[in-house]
Amino acid sequence: MYQWHVSLRIGLIWVALWMLAACVSVPPSDPLETLSEPGVPKQLRSRQIIVALAEKERPRWSAIAQELRSRYRLRSVGEFPLTSIGVQCLVFQVPLDQSLEAVLMQLRADPRIELTQPNQAFEGLQATAYDPAARYAALAYGVKLIGADRAWQVSTGRGVSVAVIDTGADIQHPALRDRKIETENFVEGGESSFATDRHGTAIAGVISAHVAASVGIKGVAPDAALTVAKACWYADSVSAKARCSSWTLAKAIDFAINDGARVLNLSLGGRPDELLTRLLAVAERRGVIVVAATLEDQENPGFPATLDTVIPVIACGPDGQITWPRWRNLPFVLAAPGIEIAVPAPHGRYDLTSGSSLAAAHVTGVVALLLQQTPQLTSQQVRTILRTTMQPIQGPDSTPLRVGRIDACAALAQQVSELACH
Repeated sequence: MYQWHVSLRIGLIWVALWMLAACVSVPPSDPLETLSEPGVPKQLRSRQIIVALAEKERPRWSAIAQELRSRYRLRSVGEFPLTSIGVQCLVFQVPLDQSLEAVLMQLRADPRIELTQPNQAFEGLQATAYDPAARYAALAYGVKLIGADRAWQVSTGRGVSVAVIDTGADIQHPALRDRKIETENFVEGGESSFATDRHGTAIAGVISAHVAASVGIKGVAPDAALTVAKACWYADSVSAKARCSSWTLAKAIDFAINDGARVLNLSLGGRPDELLTRLLAVAERRGVIVVAATLEDQENPGFPATLDTVIPVIACGPDGQITWPRWRNLPFVLAAPGIEIAVPAPHGRYDLTSGSSLAAAHVTGVVALLLQQTPQLTSQQVRTILRTTMQPIQGPDSTPLRVGRIDACAALAQQVSELACH
């Protein structure tokens, strides 16, 4: 009897071990279970794709979404309309056991689908440096270098709607709080960090800060009507660069177009993006001027700066000179102050920052000055004015790239002949 009990006990142990091994070896029922990414907003998780359905398919949007989920075993993670281009966007996550490229290829062959692409990542283009406050006033050189202070004789950007598509911003900062600044958030959980975001605070300050007496900072277009649309975020509190996605940027740009923005500031860059290209084409047709930073240290200028309808910007220092980039594939590039720029920072602080992000913000401010004086200017006309009035920067003999420092006063003088710039 004792031997029988021992044998039974051993047998049960082997059965239990076999069942445990079987449980461990069975893959998860959902191949997406391993794709959870704590701390990353849902708008930039791994293996996400965006599918745009045309307006003509509106009665079947829900049915098509369900069919796509079923046929390709996709998980729905979001959907949103882009009314400016008349599409409904569906965001799916592709399982690990499927080829992302194969799924995209099959979806592109579906006649019901207007567009499909990966949900791509973009970065805010700024590196931050810190310095004693005593140096700030001396380094607030940007406005004078580009002649914006002289242009204020005839224009301060009053009433011109400028959308800063970026991170959030500390709109209660002493340099910004007496301004009426609108805010919108397009990032999951982004409200909690909106007022502590550095990048957007700096960009908003360069464009439209009012004089901070102890520091001497004033924005290029101090009376512009600013909207900060948060489409970018920091991965953690110590990250130097902000991240954005096709998803968040598309929603923010669509919002800005429909909200009546005349200028879009995109101090960010990434890979070419079909969805954003379509949105920015509509923006130009509706009279919106788009300004974008360039990737100065990369092999190409980055998107959206490479688009013909966008004003590309590179950073220059207090001497008006630039570090020449490796790329040459743009018809012209505007240089604007972007090296050690004194800017507002969250919690009432001030920082010195560098990067083409700040340079783009200076150009955005100048565009606002032009539009106050001549509201009917088109995007093409603004680009022509800025290109023909820029101060040429001599480059290497072999370079075909035309670069010039933006001259706000000369640009305004084309519209107001009595403006004295010298």
